Amino acid sequence: MNLILIALITLGVTGLLAALILYFVAQRFKVEEDPRIDEVVEVLPGANCGGCGFAGCRALAEACVKADTLDGLLCPVGGQEVMKKVGDILGLAPAAAEPMVAVVRCNGTCEARPRTSEYDGTRTCKIVNSLYVGETGCSFGCLGYGDCVAACQFDAIHINKETGLPEVDDEKCTSCGACVKVCPRHIIELRKKGPKSRRVFVQCVNKDKGAVARKACLNACIGCGKCQKECPFEAITVENNVAYIDYTKCRLCRKCVAVCPTHAIHEMNFPPKPAPKEPIPTVPQGEKTGEPVQSTVENNTEK
Repeated sequence: MNLILIALITLGVTGLLAALILYFVAQRFKVEEDPRIDEVVEVLPGANCGGCGFAGCRALAEACVKADTLDGLLCPVGGQEVMKKVGDILGLAPAAAEPMVAVVRCNGTCEARPRTSEYDGTRTCKIVNSLYVGETGCSFGCLGYGDCVAACQFDAIHINKETGLPEVDDEKCTSCGACVKVCPRHIIELRKKGPKSRRVFVQCVNKDKGAVARKACLNACIGCGKCQKECPFEAITVENNVAYIDYTKCRLCRKCVAVCPTHAIHEMNFPPKPAPKEPIPTVPQGEKTGEPVQSTVENNTEK
């Protein structure tokens, strides 16, 4: 009985000492958290998508509170409206940022890129990309199994059943970048949304030489360079047999669209071009006045 009592007292004293040690250590090394962090977290959308470049909304809030300026800090889901609220809390001016949107740079539709094989396995882009080129002859194009759809938290991207390609809803897209990160073929990128959501971009990432790319997909860029020569703003470069349009230099003149022989350059949300006006037929002067028209032969005969 005494042994049990001694053991209990020993354990109790040991626990008490350990608690006291932990308490003093916690007091010694405790870090005071800025109360503004919680205020910033409250105005953030709470999506924790990672599109801001941080692990989550709280990590972004901590970075905003510690920063001297909000330059380079942006919540893509909340946009400028949320960042203005953050700036009001911290007494900082939010950095101006143009709205971005996800863009699918592949136009290898079912008609343009016919199947050469049939895959029978787990239908995810990540797995198929690690196994072989895919069900078509293009090893660069979209696989169409919807990893990007599953990654999007905002229901902003869906697979078109007719084309087999993902399509982005501009109104729902928050430019969080989740679809960009999950695509194993790297065909989705974030681009400037543009005025009235108008954009011009090369809808192809095929780096094969022209003849090989064209054989795999009728809509492929063949790297001919006509668009680069036509662009007056030096916004287009051709590298590794594929053209790319720099959206920071592009002025949406669309001259490149007209000269592309394979229609690989895509224009979005532009109004339809007006139909060319038909020339007005010229009417002889005699018909205008209602007088009979006489030929020069008849006039010479009368004379």
